[in-house]
Amino acid sequence: MKRLFIFFISSLLWTGCSIDEEPTSFVNTDNYYLTEAQCISGLNSTYIPLKSIYSYTYLIATEGVTDLMYIASGTLDAQLDISPALPRFGQSMWNLGYQGVMYCNSIIAGIKRSPLPEETKNRLLAEGMVMRAYYYWFLTSTFGDVPFYTEDVANAEVLDRISKMGRMPAVATRDYLIGELQEYVPHLAQVRTNDLPGNRSGAAMGWMLIGKLAQWNKKWDVARDAMDKVETIYGDFNKYPLADIALKNKNILESIFEIQFTYSETGLQVTTNSGAICMPTRSTGAIYDGVEIPELGSTSTTWSPLRPNNFFFQSVMRRGGEDLRTNLNMAWEYKGVAFKSTATRPWLGTKFWTYNMYNVADGNNQRVFRYADALLMQAENYMELRNQNDAIKYLNMVRNRAGLANYEFKNWDLLREEIQKERGRELLGEYQRKYDLVRWGIWYQATYDYTDYAALKNNMLPCHEYYPIPDIEVVKSGNNLDNKAYEFYGKG
Repeated sequence: MKRLFIFFISSLLWTGCSIDEEPTSFVNTDNYYLTEAQCISGLNSTYIPLKSIYSYTYLIATEGVTDLMYIASGTLDAQLDISPALPRFGQSMWNLGYQGVMYCNSIIAGIKRSPLPEETKNRLLAEGMVMRAYYYWFLTSTFGDVPFYTEDVANAEVLDRISKMGRMPAVATRDYLIGELQEYVPHLAQVRTNDLPGNRSGAAMGWMLIGKLAQWNKKWDVARDAMDKVETIYGDFNKYPLADIALKNKNILESIFEIQFTYSETGLQVTTNSGAICMPTRSTGAIYDGVEIPELGSTSTTWSPLRPNNFFFQSVMRRGGEDLRTNLNMAWEYKGVAFKSTATRPWLGTKFWTYNMYNVADGNNQRVFRYADALLMQAENYMELRNQNDAIKYLNMVRNRAGLANYEFKNWDLLREEIQKERGRELLGEYQRKYDLVRWGIWYQATYDYTDYAALKNNMLPCHEYYPIPDIEVVKSGNNLDNKAYEFYGKG
């Protein structure tokens, strides 16, 4: 944590006016946050860690070690060859998550001290609190119980105390965040994210996070009420075209939050590398697995690809069915020409492709949440509340847009299974599947049963549902942090 604190202070010595620019100095916050523009400049910093989180490794960690997809990659996270001593991407996720928390805590404290009118302060505070809730959602979803604090790390004394904290139950962390968001999100403009300047984190993101946190805590009525707010903002689902969900389309109307990336040969380059594992393998020129695809260009570098498991394309979403998302999610051919290596397994489909990618510089935005997710969450909420009609109503909203017939109720277990499968169809590759499986309590068995990657099956253990806290963080905490689940399986 001390290393993070030093980076936190030293890396913020620039000015910025948008979430794509660097923030203003945090060194002397007592005398800085005097105007709304200064506070917004500070809030911009809270978006910085997102750019580094949403990478190909995070995509592997959340989608490539699940029941639906695998990746035969040299990146050892894909094999769950991880431990407290060798946390792999877990170290980066820990550092970036707490970097985000520290940025949020600092700007929230600065806004509270500012002389701005209460109405303005509450609106600005709400954005900071939404972003803080995001980082704790990310940390608890990835690591389980983690240290929780809301203080501004303004001096070495506070830093030393915080660095010695142990794990706080994730349930308690989520309950605190839910209450805070319920108080502050109403202060934000109740509009779609697309309607906000810069597509910033707004009310829709706040309500969505309440729902996500509440579902983890099995507070289905709280999650239901939050999704009602999202539905009030976004309205009729039929006005959001299915074709828009391809990642080449940025900041779509359906979007609740996206990580903003861009690539220009002669201009701004803020990119991820996720696209490098989401396309057919390029051999030469614009030839991808034996098929010429001029739209993808001749300058991309493709890595070992993320690919669907047999379970997905044989049971969840079959080729030749009525589902309009099939060719968005999977590709066996391009414009009638079959790929060379898809006789037994498809590539990921056009939803994921990056057009004219240069090396691994992927300028596509990465989706965090969108409206279809909220509707499927609402279907799950009503299913858990044993409201059959409304559960099926929200499930069918998403199914119908994809060209599927209405689902007819048979029993509660089959409805739960259908909602889980529908989340897989609709949200494939959107950084959520592992979190869903862990939340449902089925990650280990479902992934073990359905993965097609032998190296993953041979390595995976129940403790891998969460990443371990890196050993270096355990030592810095004075051993107040621990990895008991990993120790139980001899991985401590």
